[in-house]
Amino acid sequence: MGAYEDVFRASTDDPETFWLQAARAVDWHVAPTRALDATRQPFYRWFPDGELNVCHNALDRHVDAGRGAQPALIHDSPVTGTQRTYTYVELRDEVARFAGVLAGLGVGRGDRVVIYLPMVPEAAVAMLACARIGAVHSVVFGGFAPKELAARIDDATPTVVVSASCGIEGKRVIEYKPLLDRAIELAAHTPAKRVILQRPQAVAAMGPDDVDWVEAMATATPAACVPVAATDPLYILYTSGTTGKPKGVVRDGGGYTVALAWTMPNMFDVGPGETIFTASDVGWVVGHSYIVYAPLIAGATSVLYEGKPVGTPDAGQFWRVVAEHRVKSLFTAPTAFRAIKKEDPAGALAAGYDLSSLEYLFLAGERLDPETYRWASDLLGIPVIDHWWQTETGWPIAGNLMGLDPLQIKPGSPTKPLPGWDVRVLDISGRPAEPGVDGAIVLRLPLPPGSLPTLWNDDARFVASYLSAFDGYYLTGDGGHIDADGYLFVMGRTDDVINVAGHRLSTGGMEEVLASHPDVAECAVIGVADPMKGQVPRGFVVLKAGVDRDADELAAELVALVRDQVGAVASLREVAVVASLPKTRSGKILRKTMRGIADGADEPVPSTIDDATVLDALRPVLRRE
Repeated sequence: MGAYEDVFRASTDDPETFWLQAARAVDWHVAPTRALDATRQPFYRWFPDGELNVCHNALDRHVDAGRGAQPALIHDSPVTGTQRTYTYVELRDEVARFAGVLAGLGVGRGDRVVIYLPMVPEAAVAMLACARIGAVHSVVFGGFAPKELAARIDDATPTVVVSASCGIEGKRVIEYKPLLDRAIELAAHTPAKRVILQRPQAVAAMGPDDVDWVEAMATATPAACVPVAATDPLYILYTSGTTGKPKGVVRDGGGYTVALAWTMPNMFDVGPGETIFTASDVGWVVGHSYIVYAPLIAGATSVLYEGKPVGTPDAGQFWRVVAEHRVKSLFTAPTAFRAIKKEDPAGALAAGYDLSSLEYLFLAGERLDPETYRWASDLLGIPVIDHWWQTETGWPIAGNLMGLDPLQIKPGSPTKPLPGWDVRVLDISGRPAEPGVDGAIVLRLPLPPGSLPTLWNDDARFVASYLSAFDGYYLTGDGGHIDADGYLFVMGRTDDVINVAGHRLSTGGMEEVLASHPDVAECAVIGVADPMKGQVPRGFVVLKAGVDRDADELAAELVALVRDQVGAVASLREVAVVASLPKTRSGKILRKTMRGIADGADEPVPSTIDDATVLDALRPVLRRE
């Protein structure tokens, strides 16, 4: 057996020993003597008798070890034309002062702090400051409208909200303070204070409960690290649902720190002094885990990027960041690379930069289609690593352990489960699916350290949402299969599996075929109502830059391609060429929203989805001017 098989088997055969050994990579105030507490199943807890401080593990211990002068965080902002590098000692001191600000405003251990900030270094500072004093942070993505922010304020009931005067989206300045003011008007809970970071692009008017970030920092007394129980919550991160009460995913500090400390060297192959550039947002789980916490726990350098992959000023920004900061591992979403490919199909911009430091490209957040995989692989000549995980899990469920035992890459697969994750595929009756046969992807309990132990103040909803479908398993909500070699293939959310005249078909499989066409930059397939078949698939494609094709002719080619590669059973007869697809600000295509457009149209299938309709579809989810 190879190293992967040995390690994975150790993690499943004897998780107690495996995770206690992994915990040795972490500094503990009180070292745990046992790994798993299973006395309140299904509410499992990890390292129940351990005490630690996550901020100490991210900052202080590296300074204490003599590496305080090493860069810890690089803020690269093409939208403002600025860069700033924080060493470990500088970041520790900044965090300690802001922890003092929060403590001076009455924030203590267990209190919640909502953070509503753009991609600025102060976002990481605020998160780490909460961890330093044992407070619980809840970062709300800056793209959410006041109503959504208000719902999260009401659920988390924060003592303090930390925000900014504005954010920057491309060339637009978005004022945050009016949005925050409106959210507090809508919310039933009123935070005691609001700390506001004034940015020069738009200075906010301050109210009686507002505290200026700079002024508060000037007089703050630095706060020391507060040891807390490993099972205490580190943060609450709300899932992006737009109806009903938001689901607050709870993350405890001990298990999360151990899991992240394990993944950085073993999967991402990043260690002390090396640089990782995770092109995401701190408002999402990827930003929490691999912009802020994991790189700093590992003693690495993390790039916090304020901008987009294209348009600021061109599609070469990722290459510039890699070259200037000597990035070893780049982590982003497939959507970002499809956007780059659309604007620069030949990859000419990459040739203008020294990318010799780049050893890996990691892609996650949505299904990686084989065409994007091939384009990135051919362009960069390095391993392109698909991996799969969720807000709820906190770190990758399946991936390729590049720092331990790199496995053969199979396009379309995030490779195999990581140690600790017992991944199964079940059919509708709960029986194991045969190799290669699609079913519901589930995780056998207990989930490993770092995964959610429950939802914030809602144990019943945690059980109903995730644990009730199959006894003894966590339901991921994704469908797919495991092949004969043990490779996992995630084909998309289970609600993206459509039923065409009794045949269950994956829209992900059809998207894979559409994306293989040389003129297609990105695509989506949704199921729409059909009086005869129940559902039929409908395709939408965005063309690559510079492609000028007759829409009807291209649609006929694409329909024939799907018929040839999937079969007539797919019943894909209509493909529309559109200028853009509706997405969240993190880049995920809103397939559910697109289905809603189709279901609400006067005709069973809309003839087009134009840009105006796309914006209308986004309004319930994203803040607009």
